[in-house]
Amino acid sequence: MNQHRLTNFKFNAQFNGRLTFQDKNKDCLEGAPWTSRLLALKLVLKLALSMLFVLPQLLSAAPDIKPSGETTEQISAPAVPGTSCLTAPFKITLSGRESSVDSILTGADQTNLYLPLLKGKRVAVLANPSSIIGGVSLIDSLLSLGVHVVKIFGPEHGFRGSASNGAAVGNETDAKTGIPIISLYGKKKSPSEADLANVDIFIFDIQDVGCRFYTYINVLRNVMQSCAKYHKPLLVLDRPNPNGYLIDGPVLDMRLKSGIGQFPIPIAYGMTIGEFARMINGEGWLQNGLHCDLKVIKLAGYNHHTDYTLPVAPSPNLNTQQSILLYPTLCLFEGTIISQGRGTYFPFTVLGAPLLKGKYDFSFKPEGIQGMSEHPLHENQRCYGLDLRHFDTQQLKASGKLHLEWLLELYDAYPDKARFFDRSQSPQMGNFDYLAGNYELKKQIIDHWSIEKIRASWEPGLKAFKKIRRKYLLYP
Repeated sequence: MNQHRLTNFKFNAQFNGRLTFQDKNKDCLEGAPWTSRLLALKLVLKLALSMLFVLPQLLSAAPDIKPSGETTEQISAPAVPGTSCLTAPFKITLSGRESSVDSILTGADQTNLYLPLLKGKRVAVLANPSSIIGGVSLIDSLLSLGVHVVKIFGPEHGFRGSASNGAAVGNETDAKTGIPIISLYGKKKSPSEADLANVDIFIFDIQDVGCRFYTYINVLRNVMQSCAKYHKPLLVLDRPNPNGYLIDGPVLDMRLKSGIGQFPIPIAYGMTIGEFARMINGEGWLQNGLHCDLKVIKLAGYNHHTDYTLPVAPSPNLNTQQSILLYPTLCLFEGTIISQGRGTYFPFTVLGAPLLKGKYDFSFKPEGIQGMSEHPLHENQRCYGLDLRHFDTQQLKASGKLHLEWLLELYDAYPDKARFFDRSQSPQMGNFDYLAGNYELKKQIIDHWSIEKIRASWEPGLKAFKKIRRKYLLYP
């Protein structure tokens, strides 16, 4: 769980609009344009010698180093030959491979592209712990750069990311900055006219994972709706989709529209949050024919097949890279009697149920965990099933498909098939049809359809979606 905490981060600063980092284990400057490197090195040496500066002062000093004046979305400069440093200060191992993001700059990283848009403006920000510049909170970074942040909005799990899935999150005041925090999860879904009365521009910066049932795209639409209604420009700081290669699953039957499915898209839609914002505008998904004044700060060095390891967990139960890559498939199990590992410190990497004892050797026991899952399915019962913590996720990327084999296998193995999808057994079981996005998949599993036949039933919808998707792509 702690592998996603940026424990080795020391500082970051802006040089010519680029961010550079220092790792505790190696010192380097990478990614800054050549015209800035001498300035950057001079500053680093001065800091190392004096040891008098800390991060806020570093960030507040950044505006003294003038940006290069680029006006178009920035293309990542090549790495310095002979170096192995990371542009983000972390490196983790998944499935036996080291994964890094040294070639990618997020929208938030490229401050020279959007700070001029914020100058003299009263700024609202929708953020959570994934909203960072380097290893530093976007809010703290913007304040240190002199940006006038007047309000913070929080999605599901809250601005600090400490609430469990589905838990109500209330309004509060940020203890560190004194800025009011307004929750957009619970009864209140969208910023009100009063919320935006003292706001000139709205920033949206949230890490998404590219799945229809992950609620951040719903929040994006709601924010766009309010910004359009109350005439506020919206700035989306784009972030990579770690499942950007994947476009698969049934396209949502809009008769099943719900809190975990709001748009006629497949389970995995293969777009970044910035691209998806463009689709919301372009497809007319805002009410009353409204159109949001939208600007996306593009990623640099990214394409939809780029391996991207998230530096911060995007939500409490997607706390490892493995869970994020398995999530598009394993979330379907939330509509079944099979536990996905909620109530453990490795959710969405294991599958099991008590009645599978004797059929599988691997077991785990879900327990209540504050801030993750207080009352999980099969709480305090030993579950038997599949351990996917070391499954080679490159197989998923190679196939470009959801791994339906696990769903069919566990349905076949479960002894009480009549209750496999029966939600009356626990309030922790979701609606499988809502998750799948159609009424057919559950019936197909019960009727023992082959994976090939199931997939063939998805193809017309997927083909039509891919054609629409192409209009809004910002990356190859």
